[in-house]
Amino acid sequence: MLRQVVASPPGWSRALLSRIPSPRRSPEDTPLPPAPAGPRRIVRSGLSVTGAGLAALFYCLSFTPSLLPRAWFLQGVVAGITAAMGYALGAAAGALARRLHGPFLARTALIAWAALAAVVPVMVVIFLWLGTRWQRDLRIRLGMEPVPEYDIARTVGASLLTFGLLLLIARFLRLSTYGCALLFRRIVPQRAAYCAGTLVVAVLAYSAFDGLLIANLFTTVDRLAAVENNGTGSGVTVPASTLRSGGPQSFVRWDTLGRQGRTFVAGTPTVEELSTFARRPAIEPIRVYAGLTSADTLQERADLVVREMDRTGAFDRAVIAVITPTGTGWVDNKVPRSLEFMYAGDTALVSMQYSYLPSFFAFMGDRSEVADAADALISAVRARWAALPAATRPRLLLFGESLGTYGMEMTFGTPERLVDGADGALLLGPTFANPTHRALTEGRAAGSPIWDPAYPALPVEFADDAAELRDMSGPRPKVVYLQNATDPVVWWSWDLLWKKPQWLIGQRAPDVTPDMHWYPGITFWQITCDLVFSNKVPTGHGHSYRSETVDGWAALAPPPGWTTADSVRLRALLDG
Repeated sequence: MLRQVVASPPGWSRALLSRIPSPRRSPEDTPLPPAPAGPRRIVRSGLSVTGAGLAALFYCLSFTPSLLPRAWFLQGVVAGITAAMGYALGAAAGALARRLHGPFLARTALIAWAALAAVVPVMVVIFLWLGTRWQRDLRIRLGMEPVPEYDIARTVGASLLTFGLLLLIARFLRLSTYGCALLFRRIVPQRAAYCAGTLVVAVLAYSAFDGLLIANLFTTVDRLAAVENNGTGSGVTVPASTLRSGGPQSFVRWDTLGRQGRTFVAGTPTVEELSTFARRPAIEPIRVYAGLTSADTLQERADLVVREMDRTGAFDRAVIAVITPTGTGWVDNKVPRSLEFMYAGDTALVSMQYSYLPSFFAFMGDRSEVADAADALISAVRARWAALPAATRPRLLLFGESLGTYGMEMTFGTPERLVDGADGALLLGPTFANPTHRALTEGRAAGSPIWDPAYPALPVEFADDAAELRDMSGPRPKVVYLQNATDPVVWWSWDLLWKKPQWLIGQRAPDVTPDMHWYPGITFWQITCDLVFSNKVPTGHGHSYRSETVDGWAALAPPPGWTTADSVRLRALLDG
């Protein structure tokens, strides 16, 4: 009964109570109106379940093989960055899905986390085991020593550290976006505030990345490269011969050659070494080089090289080779030495520096430098050479490696002009940006693979293995491309992001592992990372050509009586 009275007072009680005045409320007791709705809270304490799922998938796929084996720390960084890419993609997809189907996803989140907890550890362990096996098989395929299996533990540590660092950066940017949105909410509606905050953080992040990181990186590399260019390699001394730039009577001062130029002119084999290999009397070879400070302009440096050639008697030799170097002015010493041994020193090799930056930075910074330098030097030498009687003038050969091939191709413009440009042209490891290489590859004979194309319309020969040049029949080629099937410099391209490359379709090159498959975005990222250590592999793989130039020169312009046995013997000498 008492419960009834309390729960529902009779009518007279309600009437009496209604007559009792309410106590006066203070302003502090007045309930506040609800705060206006602000931007959706975007700072979450946990991880995104969709982001975690895609991160795990991307992490596993990062251990799949690419063209070259990776060191443990590089594989760790690759795996961490790849997992961060997957997390970002998954988190974005999850945010969109929550906006469209929020209640349903909230009910299934715990189920998804439970499924991930059951599946991901097993999947990661399997791919770590497979990744170790793939890397071991790839190293054996390329003739490299296997690495210890415990490296996988260090790889996992490096990957987790990389992923954690990138996740912290992402969380900081997201928190900054939320803070900016709160500030803008005071003057604009919530959606506009969130958009404005996102835009501000994006602009500031890009400015910091481009202005602080990238600009400082190029500045630092430029400064270090300039210091390096002023130095001199160990054991390199001023030549005593008048047949070298920087030596006695030379028009080019030793201190203007740059580090790579000094190494180039000082790396000539002795007459005794040449005579021993040739089994006949040899003469001293000529090497001419102009550094960045040897003259004020490209054209003046090219003219200086021609004057040096006249001074040394270069146009009286059996062979003249014009070499377009890489970004730093570097010339692989096995390239000129191979010609000098083949011709018993009856050679004149000339080159000219156009930059002191490494090829990657020279390529990304301003490709016109190598194109202008190659054009100036080749044109100056060809003009002087073409003025000689055709019956008595020496063979004119052209050489370019990596970025140097781009400069050579840009000098001539078309395949036909490249063929007619000299007595022979040898190009090693052409870049993806080379227009002539691309035109020849796209116009290859039907049925020939992209990694070893045939182009019967012109005397052009491609080889993914230099030894196959020894078995050619018919007329000699005028242009030879050596392009290793595992060279990422050759096969890297932007469309790897969204398109399966032709070199992974159909018949593959012998040293490309059958376990390699294309995955959108991931394969592009893997080939990009392969560029980092593309020179740290044995000759004939990656971007390492070295003694393969012997077979290239022998296919283009062998001296009288030269045999395959001589090529094998010379390659063994250069590799020894």
